[in-house]
Amino acid sequence: MYIGIDVGGTFTDIALNRDDGSNIVLHKLPTTPDAPERAIISGLREMLEEHGLAAAAVRRIAHGTTVGTNALIQRRCGKVAVVTSQGFRDLLEIGRQTRPRVYDMHLDFPAPLVDRHLRIEVPQRRLADGTARIALDEEAVRRAGATLAAEAVDCVVVCFLHSYAYPEDENRTAAILRQALPAGVRVLTSASVYPEFREYERFSTAVLNAALITTLTSYLERLTDGVAALGITAEVKISQSSGGLMSVKMARELPVRASLSGPAAGVQGALRRATEAGFLNIITLDVGGTSADVALLRGGRPVEVSERDLAGFPVRIPAMDVNAVGAGGGSIAWIDRSGLLKVGPQSAGAVPGPACYNLGGTEATVTDANVFLGRLNAEALLGGKMPIRSDLSAACIDSLARKLGVTTDAAALGIVNVACARMVKAIRAISVERGHSPRDFVLFVYGGAGPLHATDVARDLGIGRIVVPPNPGILCAEGAMNAPLSVEFVRTILAPLDAGNAGVLREASAVLGRQVEEWFAREEVPAAQRRTAWTVGARYVGQNYELTLPLELSLDDRAMAADMAEKFHAAHETSYGFAARSEPIQIVNLAVKALGMLEIADLPQFEPAEPGLPRELRETLFAGTTRVSTPVFDREALTPGHVIVGPAIIEQMDTTVLVFPGDSCAVDRWGNLVIDVRETVR
Repeated sequence: MYIGIDVGGTFTDIALNRDDGSNIVLHKLPTTPDAPERAIISGLREMLEEHGLAAAAVRRIAHGTTVGTNALIQRRCGKVAVVTSQGFRDLLEIGRQTRPRVYDMHLDFPAPLVDRHLRIEVPQRRLADGTARIALDEEAVRRAGATLAAEAVDCVVVCFLHSYAYPEDENRTAAILRQALPAGVRVLTSASVYPEFREYERFSTAVLNAALITTLTSYLERLTDGVAALGITAEVKISQSSGGLMSVKMARELPVRASLSGPAAGVQGALRRATEAGFLNIITLDVGGTSADVALLRGGRPVEVSERDLAGFPVRIPAMDVNAVGAGGGSIAWIDRSGLLKVGPQSAGAVPGPACYNLGGTEATVTDANVFLGRLNAEALLGGKMPIRSDLSAACIDSLARKLGVTTDAAALGIVNVACARMVKAIRAISVERGHSPRDFVLFVYGGAGPLHATDVARDLGIGRIVVPPNPGILCAEGAMNAPLSVEFVRTILAPLDAGNAGVLREASAVLGRQVEEWFAREEVPAAQRRTAWTVGARYVGQNYELTLPLELSLDDRAMAADMAEKFHAAHETSYGFAARSEPIQIVNLAVKALGMLEIADLPQFEPAEPGLPRELRETLFAGTTRVSTPVFDREALTPGHVIVGPAIIEQMDTTVLVFPGDSCAVDRWGNLVIDVRETVR
């Protein structure tokens, strides 16, 4: 059996595939924010007992987590110190000459994670060519170690200039500090976390990694101990921001790589489901309890980036290009000083949750609005496991409506429409603003709240088709369950792109190739399951940022240089609208992504059967002021070939799907709901 786990802000999702290609077992329960492993262990125990499954038969557990991200946002992380080159103590504070938001003159960057008195300078300066301008003062390093030993720090990061190419001074400093500091203090070098140029981003990434080590290591120990206590012997794998998996050992060393893992796992799940069903150009919409995450896949390939923001700080890690906004089922509706209705980014989360959960929440949320409108079941969710108090939803929305001076129906519709507008804005940022027309894509929706809002979002964007997978609320867990092991190694080059420098690339590829082979051996990946993909970062000479291009090392030197140049011009034209073919190109870096293709179970297919009948009729408000008598179907009653003409509501354990009046919904052989949206705009 294979298990995938996704811990969100509101719910913890667990998916289990029995490896027979016909049965995926699902489980969903509220997250326990103070100790996320509690919900995971409880959910696994309940799932195994309920279905009579043997813990010893579990072959793999894959886990996407937001523990690291939440720890940074709430500043509940380890105490970190920095040892750096003389003159660079304040680099983490100075950063770049950019503002968080261009037109907000008052918004400042968050305070550094390392207090100034814990940022210690030592005499050392190595130039870009490797020359030691100022030799490392080892005695100063020992004095720094003695100072930090009295500060009770959890981790020390060594950050020197040009260590991405010449790490000797960082390594020597780390060795001295390990002798001077107590045994429990971790010492990291910036080159071991992110070995690329751009010192601010390298320093920031190394500090973020250090801040997470204590928190995530403790969490992983509690989780693995709890899993083992259930009788599960399989090692837990951790989902990365790039969508691949890594071992617990690697996660303890590089926890920053797991910081954005939840959304990435969802994209992995969407990629497999969509491509199996023949949808290659998709825009994903993942709406959970706290946020909405969107991504664009063209030709069955997700877009990857190497730099993201994490809790307001730049972080250089390979990551899926996922755009997130604070608009989920638990997002709170409020009125600003101008009297305008706003939704999010504040969320009721799992505790106290929306008002209708009857756990102490009193503010109107998106979930409350959907309950009041008749779109969500007013009695219970999660297949009857979570009772709902619709009267509490009505009361909080009525209170908001009186403040706005509108009807309660209008207030509830307004909450949903404002939340959807935020989702639309997020999708435009990854599509229209990058030269892609949403009309050329299918909207692939998942997350517990995604199918509730898909039609409103699709209509605003001009998207004509929506696809809802069989278990949308559990897709992030399913994506983690089916992801491969992966790792990325990179080496800075900074050389002109021409045939004469092809040898530099080949020498660098030999070094990276040895690192890849060592990783394959360490992770015990069989030879038949090993894959590699090579890329280069390139830019026009004088530009500040690079584009990533696939590299064909099998070509001869001249052909390889010509191939890279042509790919770069084409990529530049796609990204920026022009290509300066007479301008010289610079190779910035060489990178390799190594994949360990794990065994995964087949996706189940479904056979046509007699169409199911509606379970009930429900008065539902889709738009305007008139409620419509809407048939409610159970998802398991729908089989391939079944076509429903809206209005309709389709309920299942992990989500609710809306089919608006005039739209049609068909079931394909993979169990996906394919909704064709009318072109008319309401």
